[in-house]
Amino acid sequence: METKKLIEFQTIDSCPIRNVLSRLGDKWSILVLIMLQANGTLRFNDLHRRISDISQRMLTVTLRSLETDGLVYRQAYAEIPPRVEYSLTEMGEGLLPHIQALVDWAAEHMPLIIEKREEYTD
Repeated sequence: METKKLIEFQTIDSCPIRNVLSRLGDKWSILVLIMLQANGTLRFNDLHRRISDISQRMLTVTLRSLETDGLVYRQAYAEIPPRVEYSLTEMGEGLLPHIQALVDWAAEHMPLIIEKREEYTD
């Protein structure tokens, strides 16, 4: 019989999984990353139109967080009116297959999850 390796989680500052999940586990980050993967480089307003239920402020905060972590690249052009475009970095592209696996799992299991939720509330 195979013995499982015990995993110990440190505080958020030193625990890689807690640190990453605290950034990507919000309501919007994964959606923004998926939109950039599916559509390539997008301007702010294009992203906002594609994720219609996110506020402009929350989109700004989410993009800034993803940029800070090196997952999204922000390119500002000195034009009038100003133009800003967002795209995935190489590291962001490397994360997407893992996110896609989660998206695929969610799509496959959503009917059963809904069924279980309904059973639970009955």
